Amino acid sequence: MIWLLIFIFTFYATLIVWLTIGFKKVKEFKGVAKHHKTSFSVIIPFRNEAEKLPILLKSIAELNYPKELVEFILVDDASTDGSVEIINKFINKPQRFLKPLRFCVIKNIRTSKSPKKDAITTAISEAKNNWIVTSDADCILPENWLKSLDSFIQNNNAKMVVAPVNYKAENNFLEQFQLLDFMSMQGTTIGSFGMDFPFLCNGANFAYKKDAFLQLNGFEGNNNIASGDDVFLFEKFIIADKKSVFYLKSEEAIVTTFPVKTWSDLVNQRTRWAAKTGNFSSLKVKLIGLLVLLTNFVVVYYLLLGSLKMLFIPFVLKVIIDLFLFLPTIQFFKQEKHFYKWYLFASFLYPFFSLLVIFKSLFFKYKWKGRRFKK
Repeated sequence: MIWLLIFIFTFYATLIVWLTIGFKKVKEFKGVAKHHKTSFSVIIPFRNEAEKLPILLKSIAELNYPKELVEFILVDDASTDGSVEIINKFINKPQRFLKPLRFCVIKNIRTSKSPKKDAITTAISEAKNNWIVTSDADCILPENWLKSLDSFIQNNNAKMVVAPVNYKAENNFLEQFQLLDFMSMQGTTIGSFGMDFPFLCNGANFAYKKDAFLQLNGFEGNNNIASGDDVFLFEKFIIADKKSVFYLKSEEAIVTTFPVKTWSDLVNQRTRWAAKTGNFSSLKVKLIGLLVLLTNFVVVYYLLLGSLKMLFIPFVLKVIIDLFLFLPTIQFFKQEKHFYKWYLFASFLYPFFSLLVIFKSLFFKYKWKGRRFKK
């Protein structure tokens, strides 16, 4: 078993160092275009988001971008909690900033097993602009979000842009645990771009050209999978033309979202995310996932069944290795404040949590937004 431990952790350490080098290779973008040229159609699906929608709408009202160059299409996915009324009240206020901004609410047209993919497809059919930007209804959009995206597009021959997402987390274990898990994904995303092997993205801050989306037949081929409105489309763009897919590493482009409030919701959310991983077409991505799974398994195995001499060795090794990528990531996202308070405790729980999520995604249905889904 000791040789298996050495073998797995050698490869795991190599992966994390590789991603860390990649993270540092992606330079922060600080360019500002003199003239804004890009017209955006911002698509935001929602289902029962009455609690978070006022925060989103306030951030939309405060966006610093020419109104004539942007439209917002919010897609109602069968909400029952007054979400539509909140949006309509916002639209109908006699506020000057909404003019000449196009702002509309449409109903989702369901055609597949994936409500969110259907919502985005429905909105794209209504979109007037060629650049599609997707986000979520539980997000805060930064003031210069579209300015940063426009400047980046003008500086790069892009068909798709992946951008950063942060968490607004309270100082308690549940939310800080989610934050650290999410930061690991963000760090991995940026690092993979830096090493010219991008394989992750997040639909809460995601932009692509409508004509390229249509040319690639949108979500066709994976709309039988409930989740993955971002990564499977991302994978299509990568296969078609990897050089046209970019990462926008800019503080001004960071969209902020919120952790869930219960452990049950967290397990279901992460199960939803994990359920799509087996459908990646890249063997290399699957092998990376397997390596991370095996590393977490080894940590759990030694903690539960290891001898007293070896009990904590895999855990300590993983804690130290993970810091290489965590530190630059939390610095970029400005999440250092509570990191050291929760890092060890979160790192101890995480291997058990990840194995539970993988097990649940393989053998059980999951519940999300009041619906039950299969893998």
